This record gives sequence, structure tokens and C-alpha cells, in this order.
Amino acid sequence: MNKPFILLSLLMGVIVLLSNYLVQFPINKFGLENILTYGAFSYPVAFLITDLANRSYGKNGAKKVVYFGFTIGILFTLFFSTNFEDMISIRIAIGSGVAFIVAQLFDVQIFDKLREKKWFIAPLASSTSGSIIDTFLFFSISFYGTGIPWFSLALGDLAVKLFVALIMLIPFRLLLGTLKPVKV
Repeated sequence: MNKPFILLSLLMGVIVLLSNYLVQFPINKFGLENILTYGAFSYPVAFLITDLANRSYGKNGAKKVVYFGFTIGILFTLFFSTNFEDMISIRIAIGSGVAFIVAQLFDVQIFDKLREKKWFIAPLASSTSGSIIDTFLFFSISFYGTGIPWFSLALGDLAVKLFVALIMLIPFRLLLGTLKPVKV
């Protein structure tokens, strides 16, 4: 394994941990407390990492980054941000794991199918579809039946993720030349 691959994998784990922690805090300004959490701003970076890995290392390399990041993220989440006496905290850990692995592996497949199109098609399509899957899996598993307004939070979260997916095209394009295709 090389340094960029390890860095992408570690960054993936950190983003998962940060997002799992931040999703517990609604934005209590401008009437957004039932619409948006702070996790919506950090999580889309995971799709950028997956897409960069896919572009540089191919589908199998990207899957390795996802699995490595998943393992790190879940372990960190269990040790640092899961309160085992709070059922919602446990559901967040489960919801995060399920949503992450399904959405990220879906992202890898979509990106791989579209990799030969214009440079922005694959990351935008894969991040958008992955964000939709991730959002609804995560919020329904974590908050359904709890009294927390999960559906409005999911819609607010998704809107931010889609906006951030557009913005993430900028660093994706800038970093394309930095990460050279390598076998992992």
C-alpha cells in the first residue's frame, strides 16, 4: 500500500467518526432544528474520498478504501461517540454503518460505470445517488419511531449533501492530477 491510499483510508474513518458525532446536534439557528444537523456538512466529504480513490485506484482499490474507512469509522464511533446507555446513540452507530457501507459501495459501482464520461459526470452522479441512499437509510434506521423528526431532518440533510456534492467537484478536479493511478 502507498501513502495516498493509507491517507484516503484514514481520512474516510475520521469523516465517518466526525459525521456520526455531529449528526447528534441539530442546528438551532434560523428555525433549522427540525431540518438540519451539523453532520450534513462533513459527511459528503466521504463521497469525495471514495471518488478520488476510484479514479486513482479503480473499483477494487476504492472498495478497499471504503472497507478500511468503514472499519476505522465504526471502531472510532463505538469507542468515542456511542453511549451504550442511550438507544438512539446505538441506533446512530448501526444506522451509520449500514448506510455507509451500502451507499459507498453503490457510489463505487456508479462511478466505475461512468468513469469514461466527462470528468464531472462520474463523481456527481455517484455522490448524488449515494447521498440519497445514505440519507434515507441512516435517518430511518437511527430515528424512525423515536419522536425525532427524522424525515424532515433527512430532507434537510439531503439538500445540504447535494449542494456539497456540487462544491466537492472543485477539490475533485484539483486533486485529479495529484493522485496518480496505482495498483493497490
